[in-house]
Amino acid sequence: MPTPKHFLQLNDLTRQELDYVLARSRQFKARHQSGTLYQPLRGRTLAMIFEKNSTRTRVSFEAGMAQLGGSALYLSARDTQLNRGEPVEDVAQVISRMVDLVMIRTFQQSSLERFAAHSRVPVINGLTDNYHPCQVLADIATFIEHRGPIKGRTVAWVGDSNNVCNTWSQAAEVFDFSLRIAAPEGYAPRPQFGSSVSTTTDPREAVRDADLVTTDVWTSMGFEAEAEERRQKFAGYQVNQELMRLAKPDALFMHCLPAHRGEEVTAEVIDGPQSVVWDEAENRLHTQKALMEYLLLGKVVES
Repeated sequence: MPTPKHFLQLNDLTRQELDYVLARSRQFKARHQSGTLYQPLRGRTLAMIFEKNSTRTRVSFEAGMAQLGGSALYLSARDTQLNRGEPVEDVAQVISRMVDLVMIRTFQQSSLERFAAHSRVPVINGLTDNYHPCQVLADIATFIEHRGPIKGRTVAWVGDSNNVCNTWSQAAEVFDFSLRIAAPEGYAPRPQFGSSVSTTTDPREAVRDADLVTTDVWTSMGFEAEAEERRQKFAGYQVNQELMRLAKPDALFMHCLPAHRGEEVTAEVIDGPQSVVWDEAENRLHTQKALMEYLLLGKVVES
């Protein structure tokens, strides 16, 4: 049986593969907007395993699979024996014999990797504490949609060096753009990334002349006990209009959502003319449709 292709980190796919998925996502979005029916995954089933709560991930994968003609099964932690101690490896063996594709949203990257190692079908990372590749794939699609190729551009990340930030760091290497990360002492990225990524404790330095400014909540899921401490340490890392003025005049603002207005970003910025957060959220749907099609069918040549 051939080894399935998984998407556990952004760089699990090559630059050429990611470029294909991004181009395909634009076709899917155009079809969706025109109301054209296209269902290449009729009869296919996606299992969605959630150990972390979600709005955008669940809706985008479930709606996306339906639009492609397939069906999706929602499985929370309490719906499976994972919650009662069944080994991840055993669950993977069983579920992957019954469905065509699996998306997992969980805590530990190692759990996702163990599942994938024993799965007969492609596995997609819907989010772990380490990486969020589907989000950054949609973010890059959104930048291309508004500003063209991201190669050679400058992206500024302001705030917690979390799973989304880690994935942006991978993206900088794959897509050949510069990423500047501004985070307080003790919150810089732990993984070591290449020359495309630089870090600073000064958000103004990171944002100056950037093409894109992006951020996330200061307290990610699983770190709620640190919320008050983080609010104090990140107080100077709010993306506000003053900070945005240091970026290029046509710089975009992104946030993976949900957002806490008045904390990591002001309402003036996230609801302002430079913000593309709603396009960014919608593009989760289309990039994930393209990703699922590619993992199951490979490159599609339409007549």
